[in-house]
Amino acid sequence: MQSKLKQMDDVIRGVVDLLDDDTLLILLGDHGMDKKGDHGGDGELETSSGLWFYSKSRPLVDLKVEIPTPLLINRTFPEAEVAHRFVQQIDLVPTLSLLLGLPIPFNNLGTVIPELFWGEALLEQALQINGAQIKRYLDTYRSSPAGGELDTEWDRVESSWAAAISGNMTSSSMSMFTRYALDVCRMMWAQFNVSLMTLGLTILLSGTVATFAVYDSLGRIVQWEPWLDSVQRLALRWSLIGGASGLVIAFPARVFVKDINIVDYVLFSTALASSVQVIRNSLPLHHIKNIDYSSLPLPLILHVLLFTSSPYTSWEDHIIPYLMLTSLIPLVLAGFSAPTQYLRKRILLFSLLFAICVRLIATSTVCREEQEPYCQVTFFSGPTITTPPDVILCIVVPISTTLPWIIRQYLKISRSDKGLATVLLSTAFRGAFISSSFVWILEWIETSELFGASWSDSLRTTRIILAWLCVVFMPIIVLLLWWISTRAETNKFRVPQKDELSIIGYANTLHSSYLIFWLITFSLVFATSQLSAQVVLSLTAIALLSFLEVIDSVRAVRALNLAFVSTKPSSVLAQIQGTQRTRPSINLRFSEITPIALLGLQAFYGTGHQPVISTIQWKSAFLLTSTLTYPFSPILVIINTFGPVFVFALAAPLIAFWNAPPLSYHSSNIQNATLRAGLGISLYYMTLLLGSATSSAFLRRHLMVWPVFAPRFMLAAASLITVDFAVVIGFGIGYGRIKKSFGRALGTLPAANGGDAEQE
Repeated sequence: MQSKLKQMDDVIRGVVDLLDDDTLLILLGDHGMDKKGDHGGDGELETSSGLWFYSKSRPLVDLKVEIPTPLLINRTFPEAEVAHRFVQQIDLVPTLSLLLGLPIPFNNLGTVIPELFWGEALLEQALQINGAQIKRYLDTYRSSPAGGELDTEWDRVESSWAAAISGNMTSSSMSMFTRYALDVCRMMWAQFNVSLMTLGLTILLSGTVATFAVYDSLGRIVQWEPWLDSVQRLALRWSLIGGASGLVIAFPARVFVKDINIVDYVLFSTALASSVQVIRNSLPLHHIKNIDYSSLPLPLILHVLLFTSSPYTSWEDHIIPYLMLTSLIPLVLAGFSAPTQYLRKRILLFSLLFAICVRLIATSTVCREEQEPYCQVTFFSGPTITTPPDVILCIVVPISTTLPWIIRQYLKISRSDKGLATVLLSTAFRGAFISSSFVWILEWIETSELFGASWSDSLRTTRIILAWLCVVFMPIIVLLLWWISTRAETNKFRVPQKDELSIIGYANTLHSSYLIFWLITFSLVFATSQLSAQVVLSLTAIALLSFLEVIDSVRAVRALNLAFVSTKPSSVLAQIQGTQRTRPSINLRFSEITPIALLGLQAFYGTGHQPVISTIQWKSAFLLTSTLTYPFSPILVIINTFGPVFVFALAAPLIAFWNAPPLSYHSSNIQNATLRAGLGISLYYMTLLLGSATSSAFLRRHLMVWPVFAPRFMLAAASLITVDFAVVIGFGIGYGRIKKSFGRALGTLPAANGGDAEQE
């Protein structure tokens, strides 16, 4: 430390030697440090630093002029024997503004530093300008829609201002007004309500544990449907009881805790009561004691721990690929131990393809301020240019053209590329992907004026028409076709002593039908994304399908291994095929959900986003119109920003029934696994929200709370809402529609006469 101080002293001396006579040198630190070396925290020594003004020619202070004592604030720092002059950082702006002969910025609430305005007349004039500016700001704020926040203090503000301007305006009275105005505004804006934060964290914790309890119970309880119905009724009943209790408790409690209103008490009690009852009825004590802690989700734990560190949180986009590949290790190890060469090759090759896609996605980056100078922008042509890189312009159309063909190859593996799936992939989706790419290519041509300004109107009109086709008409038309086509047509005809059922559509596989439903949303997000993001989304789609094939193969390996070690292989295989109902035939594991949850976040970062406002891609707001138009513009920006997270949360049900046999579509086992998949991905994002909220609360005085921790908490909250919405859509509409249609068809099979089903 001594050598660094000596080095800094030499630097400052060099600056002073080269300083012009008419230049003011101001030296200050961005934060302080305590005796242990801690810095950037919320301790008094950590939030204070030195301030030094220096002028070569004109004296900055006249020691003969006595400054009124009320204007000088002194503070005794920890372990200091004497008080030191104390200046607030907010005071620098009005001071420097007046020294430079500039008006004080309208929204600044600082007070000029009196030592730099020596001379009674000059100091009073500076304080008058300072006070008038602050009063003008308060009057404007008072007349705004948010002006009600000043109701409780406005009379005192007016009294303080009247005292400052009454008679001869003195420097002391005006300084008292500016300081009081700052205190009032700080009470409104800069105070953390620890009581509300505690209630919020408690609700998040109880909700996360309750979600885990339901997720875990669905994997243990055989008769899960009646149990789930009873838990839902119990949660509803106790939410009403909790709300009523909160209302009763609120009135006496407000005497002791005044910063929590009645509505907060009611909401807290409602959520807490229902969550506690769900936990109590879902996680028996003996089961908690027998939890296998070796199966704890290590990637999720590491992900949450990131939020305790400012650098790790800032570099989350670079850490997620490592977490994703780490979560793949158990599956790869299962591939090495696969009993057949076919399964071994499938697991290892698809895992390799998944890893390649993840690494390629990670090469697409936008940089936030905290990552400089170690981050290089690759999503755009440069850090200050919003045009796509040349390589993206060259490959985006071939990728958009090829993507439907690649998806069809995955469906061919299970012979699911029949019927309407082939038609939609070859025509509607291919046309949508290509048109979406051309929309953004035309936008690039227009903004770069490649053909001159005279072509601007024609290019804009053409791309808007294409955008309407991709964003509005194509998704609606394909959704209607999918809705109609999910009716399984039963064609029963009699042959000697045999009933035959023909199911037409998507080669009788549930996953291909749901994949078409998923691609409708995927194409919508694809259309609102810029060219670099379209390439990234294509890679994420390939990564998703590769991972699903890995999961399918690993489940086959587990089934074979169980059969080999069982004394009754036929019984084990019967359980796996779902012919016995002693437990769900699909043993869904949380480790299988983790990569898809991470893939959603990786897609968010890879498509040019960060949890900072500066990375919002406002261009998407003008996709359907040439001007800002409500509600289209904000909806498009929301889709562009949170669409990647939504898309991969919507893909969660595919984990449950990828390559599932048609006769199991209507089974309780598939429904159980689908529901657990949705709960699992929601649980992952809920845990991230709990972790980021806890870090933001405990580090609320940290130097980086607003640049890093608070924005990540906001992203976590918005992502959880997005994921929950996607899970409801996927389970309620996507799976629900397919289950109903196939169940209606399969319901025509005789249950006891040994009828056969023929799959076409």
